[in-house]
Amino acid sequence: MAIPNLDVFQVIADPSRREILQLLTKDSYNINSISENFEMSRPAVSKHIKILQTAGFVTINKVGREHYCMLNQEGFDAIRNWITHFDKFWNNKLKNLETLLNSQKTNN
Repeated sequence: MAIPNLDVFQVIADPSRREILQLLTKDSYNINSISENFEMSRPAVSKHIKILQTAGFVTINKVGREHYCMLNQEGFDAIRNWITHFDKFWNNKLKNLETLLNSQKTNN
């Protein structure tokens, strides 16, 4: 579960965390496998994954001694909701413009 006061935009502002998210679109990976894709230590990758997990972007499943990371919808929902707000705003603006242009066209 995501922590409400953690800003998802700050979480995805980090290029390494965005890369981890991109990597996880291909498959679920253990932390060692993820670490092999970066020029940083395994503990540093683990910290990034913990932040992604806390924000709701990643779920970690324990299989034996391995911890496998996979994408989780929750963090992305927060981003989608924010974008949807502005989509509605701009769609209303365009609809108002269309109405105005149609009324001017009818008056001419």
